[in-house]
Amino acid sequence: MMNKKIVFATNNRHKLDEIRAILGDSYTIVSMNEIGCCEDIPETADTLEGNALLKARHIKTHYGYDCFADDTGLEVNALNNAPGVYSARYAGKAKDPKANMRKALKEMENQPDRSARFRTVIALITGEKEYFFEGIVEGKLLEEARGNAGFGYDPIFVPEGYTETFAEMGGEVKNEISHRAKAVKQLKRFLDTDFTL
Repeated sequence: MMNKKIVFATNNRHKLDEIRAILGDSYTIVSMNEIGCCEDIPETADTLEGNALLKARHIKTHYGYDCFADDTGLEVNALNNAPGVYSARYAGKAKDPKANMRKALKEMENQPDRSARFRTVIALITGEKEYFFEGIVEGKLLEEARGNAGFGYDPIFVPEGYTETFAEMGGEVKNEISHRAKAVKQLKRFLDTDFTL
């Protein structure tokens, strides 16, 4: 199969590495930096779908590339699905992952219901058409962080059916079962069968 190029509307190194690992050698994933886009695209929508689409539309409108973008949120049942769309900036505009994690743990003190989920939505724009792909992983929040791999809330999230956090299990396992992996695998099936770059 010929290698295909597609723009991923992010400059987040962790996300790039994950998605490149999941999509494999059939695709060359091009970051925003690699097309000359260094601006921080505002994520002002109130849904994950909306934010993913804002980023993808920005690249399509200003740079002309077909592309995809994602947005991910941690939804905690006891916090009425917060932090949700605000996960990356839960503790403030600095987008400090450790501060976000500390805030979530603080708000979950003495909460008997620790159930939560990670949800990723990918928006793909090709030509004039827009498509969405979603991945969800149910799990629970721990009372303290464990593990050094991963990023974001990975050290406090244990996926259903596992005893390790995303940050303990390492990239190879996480990239098989994660919310992002599920969404990207849907995207890959679409790209492989229905889409010519």
